[in-house]
Amino acid sequence: MDAASEAEWSALTYAHHRTAASAAAPGATFIGRMDNLAQTLVGAALGRAVADRKVPGAALLGALAGNAPDWQELLCSPGALVPRFGPPPPPQPPPPTSYLLYQGGITHSLLGAVAEMAALSALAGLVLHWHARRTGTRPAPWRWIAALVAATVAGHLWLDWQGSYGVRPLLPWNTRWYSADWIAIVDPFFWIVPLPALAWGARRHWLPALGYIVTLLGVIALVVWAGHPTPAAWVLLGVLGGVTCVAGWMRHWFGVARRREAAAYALLVLAAYVGANAAVSVWGKASVRATAIRRFGPEAQWAALAVVGHPFRREPIYAGADTVAGRGWAVPRHLTHPAVVRALATPEGRSIAQLARFLAAEVDSSGSGQRVYLRDARDHTVGPLEWAAVEVRLRRPRLCPPICRTRSRACSGPRFGSTGSRRCRRSAPSTRRGTGFSSGTSP
Repeated sequence: MDAASEAEWSALTYAHHRTAASAAAPGATFIGRMDNLAQTLVGAALGRAVADRKVPGAALLGALAGNAPDWQELLCSPGALVPRFGPPPPPQPPPPTSYLLYQGGITHSLLGAVAEMAALSALAGLVLHWHARRTGTRPAPWRWIAALVAATVAGHLWLDWQGSYGVRPLLPWNTRWYSADWIAIVDPFFWIVPLPALAWGARRHWLPALGYIVTLLGVIALVVWAGHPTPAAWVLLGVLGGVTCVAGWMRHWFGVARRREAAAYALLVLAAYVGANAAVSVWGKASVRATAIRRFGPEAQWAALAVVGHPFRREPIYAGADTVAGRGWAVPRHLTHPAVVRALATPEGRSIAQLARFLAAEVDSSGSGQRVYLRDARDHTVGPLEWAAVEVRLRRPRLCPPICRTRSRACSGPRFGSTGSRRCRRSAPSTRRGTGFSSGTSP
């Protein structure tokens, strides 16, 4: 097939599969990690259950430590920190896929977790002991500070592991992802269960009540008016039950004396909820695995993904060497297409490849060059570029005489479609995500 025919074929298959898959694919359903609201509320409940009355402000410290593994995206991502001294640097767009490199990075590994536990325990202990000296009170024991921080940091990794993306615990030696596929990344029960327990253990004062009411209104807005995906009816009933619990704060008040007990009850309820989802997941995975092997053979990839807003429901996804499929949809992967191979060799291509569990590509040759879309089919198969997708733009290679098709970077000969003589060079790709551009390097 000559270059013109290949370009026409690529454009036709690109347009066809975008139209067919957009009508059948489920859309963006499975997103990156457990949301930080859940991490905050569960961390606060865990801190209170572990070290209340032993460590002042145990819930606050637990909420902060429970989000510690996600601090790297602020502190480590390129362009996150601005130099404070000297002339301002010239404006440069941030790398469009830097977030992919730091998603679930070293701070979500076992090595990173141990370092975070040690650093946060030391920092929190110094601050609490300094405050105790100033107020003339008894300082918090170091062992309880360390236990609180260790429990909440480990709880963050556990929450991320039970979702669809998981963690990479063996970094930097092994980049493999481990995930349980038990719980959806965004689950309202991880908001509505710990929130009443924290409210019941607060001081009987208008200021704590106001804070919990504002948080509750935010939860209601996220669940009821977010719009996509629409949660199941019984999930909405659960949220209304949580509203009733918080509204009855004065009547069901545990008080400061029993707030550790209230937090422990909330964590037990969440543990039972996760256990029930894990049991459903075992049955779902067995069914999906059997279907994947029957459809794509023993080397098939498969997953039974939790669905946001629909606990105890599983969305199957299967993949062979050339196709990714789900319930009622299928798209080609195109991973052996020459343009896709070139795109995967760029830094941006490697970034999405190390994150994507079901990598798929589209090649659009309808313009003067080629556009390669690399996506994780768990999130979206077609449509606008979203967080787990990148675009790599490739200039169409000029057709040179056979003598030029060597490993050399340049050659002399007639350009395709021209009667003159011109130098022919290998072109460099450029990448785009959304509206940001950055230049890449061709292999």
